[in-house]
Amino acid sequence: MLLKKFIKTNRNIAIKQINMYLSEIKMILTKIDEVVFALQNGDLVPPHFHVTEVGIVQKHFIDCGGTVRHENVINFQLFTATDYDHRLSTQKLLSIIELSEEKLGLENHEIEVEYQGDTIGKYGLDFRDGIFILTSTLTDCLAKDKCGIPQEKPRVRFSTLQSEENACKPGSGCC
Repeated sequence: MLLKKFIKTNRNIAIKQINMYLSEIKMILTKIDEVVFALQNGDLVPPHFHVTEVGIVQKHFIDCGGTVRHENVINFQLFTATDYDHRLSTQKLLSIIELSEEKLGLENHEIEVEYQGDTIGKYGLDFRDGIFILTSTLTDCLAKDKCGIPQEKPRVRFSTLQSEENACKPGSGCC
């Protein structure tokens, strides 16, 4: 019933980018009875999925403005196994996370989830109505102020525009 309600109310809705932290998923796992993942369009990850990896992904890069950056995320890899007889319990996932914390020294970073679609997709993670939702991730320019991307689109008053005849000529202020 919970899944039917989720699918009916959440199919094809836009969800903002969510960044769940490791501490949040651990807390949630202590309060739910089953682990269910869904894409934000309402499609469910098959219930016989496995979490095949939990780890830290460290990214050391330079942005287009010349700033050196470091980024760390906790990575969960979901795999739709053909093992139909086993389901991942909340306690089993929690024990995998705790073992990863112990062996890898994981800290409380944001979680990204890898899941196989047409290619391996990287998702953010949200939790609603008892279901973990794989959310879309976005690219962004981290140095907008240095590479000329305006923070906000300039506003122009219609009353200040020239007559229609001259409105879209270079230097007219229309764009």
